[in-house]
Amino acid sequence: MKSAAIGVSVHSGWGALVAIAGEPGSEEILLRNRVVIIDSKIAGSTQPYHYVAEKEISAAEKHLARCASQSGLLAFEALTRVSAELGKRGFLLKSAAILLSSARPLPGLKEILASHPLIHTAEGEFFRQAFRSTFEKLKIPATGIRARDLNDCAFKALGKAAPAIQKRIDGMGRSLGHPGPKTKKQPLWQQRLS
Repeated sequence: MKSAAIGVSVHSGWGALVAIAGEPGSEEILLRNRVVIIDSKIAGSTQPYHYVAEKEISAAEKHLARCASQSGLLAFEALTRVSAELGKRGFLLKSAAILLSSARPLPGLKEILASHPLIHTAEGEFFRQAFRSTFEKLKIPATGIRARDLNDCAFKALGKAAPAIQKRIDGMGRSLGHPGPKTKKQPLWQQRLS
């Protein structure tokens, strides 16, 4: 089997996944999916910290734990299917990268809920954690890379070839378009955009 890697950019309640393979100069986007990791039946699941901002701490913790459990389950199911799909195509998912924010470490829940900017930061980390723990369960090494460090990381890994490779991959991404909305025919994890 050939090796593949996956990158995840996390949003409120979903992640854009891109699987790529190939040597520098012959990169190939294998699939690009939008994976929803919330249960819309759970009130406030898209923005769980916003939802609990006015609740007592114990109720907030309980709601966040329920949402985290469900998001983790949905991320696990989706990434298991993505990995299986890649396997059917002759690729083994060997590594992952999760795009991180540039934020500082978070304080305790009480402090988070007292600050609207921290609520946003916490929600981003909340959904990143669902993907991070899923990669851990699947035994796929995952690296977190801050958005502002992407160019430096690419140059360290690929040297002088990094700008050309980045330009090719950016071009492939533009030709595929945004990992768009769901259709009624397929679950989101199945919407291959490549």
